[in-house]
Amino acid sequence: MKIITENRKARHDYTIEESFEAGIELKGTEVKSMRAGRANLKDSFAVIENGELYLYGMHISPYEQGNIFNVEPMRPRKLLMHKKEIMRLLGKTKEQGLTLVPLKAYFKKDKIKIELALAKGKKLYDKREAAAEKSAKREIEKAMKERSRDF
Repeated sequence: MKIITENRKARHDYTIEESFEAGIELKGTEVKSMRAGRANLKDSFAVIENGELYLYGMHISPYEQGNIFNVEPMRPRKLLMHKKEIMRLLGKTKEQGLTLVPLKAYFKKDKIKIELALAKGKKLYDKREAAAEKSAKREIEKAMKERSRDF
């Protein structure tokens, strides 16, 4: 599995409840551009419209040798999942107020897949608390490493 791009900001801004794998419908030059690693998931999100799943805000840079075959970099892209899974996601997003956020894009065999997450937005104090925990953990590990060096 080769990772094309990751949405690191998503893990900072949201608490991840559950994650899913979805295929993505792309045009020809978009695939070539993604093979070159020229994609960005920052500020992207997924929405269910008319029983279909769409990804908004994903930027795929135009392929340099693509000329007339290039498409708009920020166009909405259809995500491919089973109807039953989409209906389950629809129920969770409506009922519990969760958001669908893409975490990463990667190659699985020859196909490009998107890892989608059901996520709940963090409040500012949650973000501060997470940062404080992370720095405390880092300090503890540093102290343990120094302590083990002394012996």
